[in-house]
Amino acid sequence: MMNQASKLEVATLGGGCFWCLEPIFAHLQGVEDAVVGYAGGKTPAPSYEQVCTGLTGHAEVVQVTFNPAVISFREILEVFFSVHDPTTRNRQGADVGTQYRSIILYHNEQQRQIAESLIAELNQKGIWQKPIVTEVAPFTAFYPAEEYHQEYFEKNPYAGYCQVVIQPKVSKFRKQFAERLK
Repeated sequence: MMNQASKLEVATLGGGCFWCLEPIFAHLQGVEDAVVGYAGGKTPAPSYEQVCTGLTGHAEVVQVTFNPAVISFREILEVFFSVHDPTTRNRQGADVGTQYRSIILYHNEQQRQIAESLIAELNQKGIWQKPIVTEVAPFTAFYPAEEYHQEYFEKNPYAGYCQVVIQPKVSKFRKQFAERLK
């Protein structure tokens, strides 16, 4: 999806709990906005409680609006693959269910090709012991999550989940991509 006025693009990605992805993409150079929400399912405008049942088909995702003159879609995906385990189907760590699946919802044919090419490249390099199971599917709709989920880590840095799960991921990301931080 291209915003003709500002030349921004959108990437919609799910890699487990959306609380973990949002603070990573929000602090990346070239990213204009990172909003958590639900996508990839059939239920219109679902609530968090509905998505948690696993019956909506939606995944917890982050919708990343970025400037491709600063950061490419491929670079967005390289960060994405470095901050979650793309080899586990319908889970990330202790979070289990289809809502936690690894998914790339492409907005155009070019994004689909880049995603599939990168997955093949990463599988060929054997970075993980198991093959990548990240779903690559067409984007249909995005439903922003409830306000209390937006910028959750920033608003609740001392919450247990933030300290034990999110903080280590953010720290690893900051070290690995220090030169790409805002």
